[in-house]
Amino acid sequence: MKVLITGAAGFIGNDLAIRLLERGDEVIGIDNLNDYYDPSLKEARLARVTGNPGFTDVRLDIADRDGVAEVFKKYKPDRVVNLAAQAGVRYSLENPNSYIDTNVVGFMNILEGCRYNDVEHLVYASSSSVYGSNTKMPFSVHDNVDHPVSIYAATKKANELMAHTYSHLYRLPTTGLRFFTVYGPWGRPDMALFLFTRKILAGEPIDVFNYGKHRRDFTYIDDIVEGVVRTLDRVAQPNPEWSGEHPDAASSTGPYALYNIGNNEPVELMHYIEVLEDCLGIKAEKNMLPLQAGDVPDTYADVQDLVRDVGYKPDMSVEQGVANFVDWYREYYRVKGAAGGK
Repeated sequence: MKVLITGAAGFIGNDLAIRLLERGDEVIGIDNLNDYYDPSLKEARLARVTGNPGFTDVRLDIADRDGVAEVFKKYKPDRVVNLAAQAGVRYSLENPNSYIDTNVVGFMNILEGCRYNDVEHLVYASSSSVYGSNTKMPFSVHDNVDHPVSIYAATKKANELMAHTYSHLYRLPTTGLRFFTVYGPWGRPDMALFLFTRKILAGEPIDVFNYGKHRRDFTYIDDIVEGVVRTLDRVAQPNPEWSGEHPDAASSTGPYALYNIGNNEPVELMHYIEVLEDCLGIKAEKNMLPLQAGDVPDTYADVQDLVRDVGYKPDMSVEQGVANFVDWYREYYRVKGAAGGK
């Protein structure tokens, strides 16, 4: 297939591009390499794929309507995976406009590109943050998610609604994937594992929100990518049993689907930190802080639909996943520390 990936220099997009290229797909990768975090890390990720003859590197902001239209017209992708986004709950408190520009305007441009170029299937990143104020665990794609607690979450909910409209009106098959706290090698520097590792190795205290009582369904990058590939290969279909009297949030009369991709095993933040301390061989100095605005205390993914439809369930243990990240971090940044005499 010819697959267009937006956010191809990003954490998930880059690993997905590698996986698709390895199986023989052609990949058109869009990214604007913005400076939300260190662009040199994004450049290093891209260097892993730019030598592959099946990869086309396109530097573009998806908020550029004419630019996106031209890419679709020129390359005519069979399928599209939209992973480009302004990410981060906390940053959305400081700069909400950037979330509208990329996550709403940009996504609209992708939908239009798919609509006018006969794309077979659009898969796009949603987020566990859409569950917002929900407290019924585990979070199910069949539950109502109308109470987001950050503008980031609101934009991801908007993506699901926009995709549904295009599935309904234009019969464009769309699949939304609610990712749960993705971590692993080549990860994002603004996320907890990266921040904690850098500060612990530098001898600096780490900020531990909600006094460490958060529970997160930490999901390893390889598990996320496997879920993306399997859902990309399974084109969304209409649900013939869908009823407006008892509407199912995860399906439609149009070719529309939603899935959680999470480890299905929430871990308390303090245990996550303890695993990291063991891997580094260093105890962290901790600033214990209250729950930050926009955050939710717990996430826990119900993945029954994913297992039923694509036969896959994420299963990487936090202990192994964190160890893999630490090994990558030491090598990439050439950092020595306490563990194992490194």
